[in-house]
Amino acid sequence: MKKKTIIKLLKATFAFLLLSIFCIFMSNKLIQKNGQNKVFSKTENITKNKVGLVLGTSKTLRNGRINLYYKYRLEAAIELFKSDKIEFIVISGDNSTNSYDEPTDFKNDLVKAGIPENKIFLDYAGFRTLDSVVRIKEIFDQNSVTIISQQFHNERAIYLAEYFKIKAIGFNAKGISGRYGLKVQLREYLARVKVFVDILFNVQPKFLGEKIEII
Repeated sequence: MKKKTIIKLLKATFAFLLLSIFCIFMSNKLIQKNGQNKVFSKTENITKNKVGLVLGTSKTLRNGRINLYYKYRLEAAIELFKSDKIEFIVISGDNSTNSYDEPTDFKNDLVKAGIPENKIFLDYAGFRTLDSVVRIKEIFDQNSVTIISQQFHNERAIYLAEYFKIKAIGFNAKGISGRYGLKVQLREYLARVKVFVDILFNVQPKFLGEKIEII
């Protein structure tokens, strides 16, 4: 390979890296700034909504231990409901196979915690945050919602919700620190870039379907 060709390749690689870093930085900054004053960690500070939307995740990790993201989202949903800050809970998660069912796991544990079964609705097609957010409007007919997840996830979901003309606030489940928490946070930076890619290309949920009335 000629020297000039190598130099051009290095320049192109460097430019790509700079562009990637810029996109990550700006995506994170825009979503974080937009979420200011829209995410809450205490029930006394949050306004009431008819529906709380729990963003699903797996109940257990590969090693069989409880997924703390699941545990803390569950606890946040229970706290919000029992504080009378929501009347109904919609759990939106992945049920792509018979052996993997995020919404039902959440429902079973919510019922065990004393949440009435008739106050819980399941969205089995929440494969991505975008799907969950759009479906709360298109399937469950809600234009205002309280999103329940960790703060970083709430901020991203709120940005998407507002793009799709949904008024949204977030109730923050407890965060995770340490190595596992860092790994998820690093993935979040890429997920925030993906928000703008999805908006640019007008990405829609994988499935919609018939409306479900929440009463």
